Amino acid sequence: MVPGLFISFEGIDGAGKSSHIEAVAGLFRAQGREVVVTREPGGTELAEKLRALILNDAMDPLTESLLVFAARRDHVQRVIEPALSRGAVVLCDRFTDATFAYQGGGRGFDLLVLATLEQWVQGRGQPAGALCEPHMTLWFDLDPGIAAQRLAGARVPDRFESQPAAFFAAVREGYAARAQAAPQRFVRLDAAQERHKVWQQITSALVRRGWLAIMVSATGGGNAIRAGS
Repeated sequence: MVPGLFISFEGIDGAGKSSHIEAVAGLFRAQGREVVVTREPGGTELAEKLRALILNDAMDPLTESLLVFAARRDHVQRVIEPALSRGAVVLCDRFTDATFAYQGGGRGFDLLVLATLEQWVQGRGQPAGALCEPHMTLWFDLDPGIAAQRLAGARVPDRFESQPAAFFAAVREGYAARAQAAPQRFVRLDAAQERHKVWQQITSALVRRGWLAIMVSATGGGNAIRAGS
């Protein structure tokens, strides 16, 4: 059986990550792979209920972090681990790196507590010392000022989107710290570029990992990209 593949998409709101997830899913589906597109917080009935609380209800950083990890536990148990065990490709709009970036960086919450919760929630059922985590994380890195311009007037902001620029600067630093700690997993994308150039960065990263292959088109009109086996 083809092994499962777990890819997360990370970045502040307005970075453009969500617009690329379905396109990546299409590449793998074209090769007959089962693809599960999901998100955090969310992904299950229970986790979606917790998502509504997290995004809209006032709470302190500890409560917020506990709810995020509670939602993640249900998501991992009911969606992510079963999908990976049957060889599916899981594409997740945010995962644990977002918690370290938003709650740890943005809120300034204790990173050691977050690391303990990470081990409790994602370590169960794994080999000793291992975690259920993405094989690759695509980080859509973008200046918060540009992200704010993109989001202006797009929708009513939630409790996070309405935070000041300093909050998102701290979130960005939180992502940078996670990327520095796991360079083999993280791929930083310059999300300030035009959409097609960001897409080129994504496909190039997938090709480098051997998850996509480049073929010369039959008409000689250039290179086409397909999902690898």
